[in-house]
Amino acid sequence: MAVSPAFWVLAGLLCLNFGSVDAQPSPDVQKRISAAIKRAASLPSDIVDYTELVNVFIGTDNFGDVCPGASVPFGMAKFSTDLTGYAPAGYITDPTQKIRGLSPMHDSGTGSSLGTYGNFEIMPMVCPGGFNTCPVTLAARERFRKNNTDEASPGYFAQTLDNGIKMEATSTRRAGLERFTFPKGSKPYFVLDLANDLPASFAGGRMDIDPEKGRITLGGLWGSSFGPGSYNYQAFACYDILDGGKQKLSEYGVWTGMTSENFQARGLGQTHLNLTRNLIGGVYESGALFSFDGKPEQINIRVGISFVSADQACSNAESEVGDAPLEEIVARSKTLWNQKLGKVEIDLKNTPANVTEMLYSSLYRASLTPNNATGETQGAFAGTTHPYFDSLYCSWDTFRTYYPLLALHSPAEFAQIVDNYIDGWRKLGWMPECRANNLPGWTQGGSSGDVIVGHFAITYHDKAAALGIDLEELYSAMVTDAEVNPPEWNTLGRQVNVYKQFGYVPFGVLDPNSTGRQTREGSRTVEYAFEDFALRQVALLLNKTDDVAKYTNRSYSYRNLWDASVESDGFHGFIQKRLSNGTFVYTNPIDCSPNDNDTNRECSLQGDNNVGFFESSSWEYSWFAPHDTAHLIELMGGNATFVKRLDHFFDAGYYLAGNEPSFQTPIGYHYANQPAKSVDRVRDVVFTNFDITPAGLPGNDDQAAMATLLVFHLLGLYPVPSTSQFLVLSPMVPKYTIHNSYLNISTTVITKGFDHRSVQKTIPKGAAAYVKSVTINGVVQPNRCHFDFYDVFRVGGELVIEVTTDKNAVNNCGAGLPESVSTGGFAQVR
Repeated sequence: MAVSPAFWVLAGLLCLNFGSVDAQPSPDVQKRISAAIKRAASLPSDIVDYTELVNVFIGTDNFGDVCPGASVPFGMAKFSTDLTGYAPAGYITDPTQKIRGLSPMHDSGTGSSLGTYGNFEIMPMVCPGGFNTCPVTLAARERFRKNNTDEASPGYFAQTLDNGIKMEATSTRRAGLERFTFPKGSKPYFVLDLANDLPASFAGGRMDIDPEKGRITLGGLWGSSFGPGSYNYQAFACYDILDGGKQKLSEYGVWTGMTSENFQARGLGQTHLNLTRNLIGGVYESGALFSFDGKPEQINIRVGISFVSADQACSNAESEVGDAPLEEIVARSKTLWNQKLGKVEIDLKNTPANVTEMLYSSLYRASLTPNNATGETQGAFAGTTHPYFDSLYCSWDTFRTYYPLLALHSPAEFAQIVDNYIDGWRKLGWMPECRANNLPGWTQGGSSGDVIVGHFAITYHDKAAALGIDLEELYSAMVTDAEVNPPEWNTLGRQVNVYKQFGYVPFGVLDPNSTGRQTREGSRTVEYAFEDFALRQVALLLNKTDDVAKYTNRSYSYRNLWDASVESDGFHGFIQKRLSNGTFVYTNPIDCSPNDNDTNRECSLQGDNNVGFFESSSWEYSWFAPHDTAHLIELMGGNATFVKRLDHFFDAGYYLAGNEPSFQTPIGYHYANQPAKSVDRVRDVVFTNFDITPAGLPGNDDQAAMATLLVFHLLGLYPVPSTSQFLVLSPMVPKYTIHNSYLNISTTVITKGFDHRSVQKTIPKGAAAYVKSVTINGVVQPNRCHFDFYDVFRVGGELVIEVTTDKNAVNNCGAGLPESVSTGGFAQVR
């Protein structure tokens, strides 16, 4: 989970899904979606409006941190209201919190407790006493919403204040249109905010009002939401407030204020602000205040944003919105979303409605981020000719399921993001691990970008050149991550010098040549090892024999922290910290798990996290060797003990559905030749942790990591990153087709014997759910536990997964277990 250093305790609580406050979305939202699902069941797939099946409010409660605002796929602009309280994505359902304003910039699904973006808020209001009585500062202008009126769908967002003012918004990639409807007979006023953002990080900026043109331009510097406080990014906005001459200004001016100092100052007729950082502390608030003549009931405001300049923000609004009405922009957005959502086409008639809603809502969030800021670059990336994506935070979250799902249906977009990773190496020396607000963010596991670009190379190496990727350059970027120690590795690269020297990251090691937070030695070591496996895979692809041997050996480094003497709950052998002299340093495997009774223990990026793991426990991280699970089984004492221990991991409450190191554990039974237990466990995971309510995620969405995990569970598959192997589970839909428009192929997966009764937390006796056979394009496969991407999704055709009620008869893989390096697996790439 990508959470801020000060937020581990709350992050741990959010994963437990303790419950939620009363949800705020209008009851009409769910009624509308349910009716659409029912209606779509009788329609031909080519005329289904998939956006109607999406619930954008899933994950807006229970600390899911999802932004339900108006956005296009991978949009840089995301229009949503910002609320008080804990609201990293701006919006939350909590009815006790107040609205600060409507703003065009947000991230979705991040774990940054500070919040991200929220720049350039606009707040509509009525001021019966006139210009000088309008409340302008945050605290003064906040208002409650009108209960049960929140409305949103892909490309559209609406909310009504408790004074009856309705706010609506839609968006393009870098711009949008806002519409405000006022009570009849009232004079519309607006406060536009220059300084305030969600993290309160303003470092100076300027604003200009051109009353003749009806244009307000703003720009400035703000700080990172998940990175060093010494870094700043620039952002700009352009507000066109006359609607092409259809609206007339009445009053206009500027304002400043500070709640802590109890003042609000307004300057009627003034048109310029130029302010710097408030060094004594606190945000020196400022912005514009304006009103309209004629008491119009409806006001339209066009907004453009940019990371380059105010002029470019205006150009973006002009070119992307122009004079189009809100309904037209919404329709354009829906078209873009249908192109994305339609890449996965399911049997709507025979799929349970809640599964349909969860699936398409998850697919929606899987194209919501990262934010495509190509052409909007700054700093080291200014003027780059390569694609550029903001809000990558963090690769540790997304390498497991997000990018493998993208590889199934959208290799062109995947290639653009991979090029963006490589460009990070070109410009900064190492590929990004985390990018927040256009700035390097905190490293969590190491250089997880290696796994992402490695996965692309393995799945699309024969198309790489056509997709704009030079595989030799890609590999050079990976090698730099693996071999070159940055002078400061908190934000880029790995502490690889000591890792190479000792075969693990030692606890308390003397490192005279680089700087970084000397914590998380256990989790960093096992993550480094898996990143080395990704290098091994690409070296194998490129026939770099010596490197294959080197990185194969380094991928075994997780073993160097295995302490067989450590016991917990009757089980022996756990990952532990280790000194440079080889001595293990004991950490109770329960520490930082859900069963840890010490609520003051630090478990994230804090300097006093002495557990050895990032946002996790040894109980959780000791399962992490996706490339070499066969040897992990040996370390744990063989299949029987492995299965017993895995059962205990879940039953005793160590599993965290909302924590990425736990993602593959429900499918771990496959490696011990008991795949039917994986089917049972995944059903339990899905229906214990996910649903269609605002609290329907087990914590923050982590840049759609949770969304894509759920998609794979519902589709009955699980990817092994940096390989072309898929593990086979039991689909929760009777039939689906994945369309790959770049390859111009489609793959249909049929669940033969599908039984809707099996789609629940506990599979009832007599319900067919357990995989009996796997047939690829008419050929029955020798095993039922895994298949290769190249045999299915690269060629298209038909995959039949036959299910049965006889769990015991099929509780084995057949002719082959999923691959592990130490048993000769992954010996070649396709």
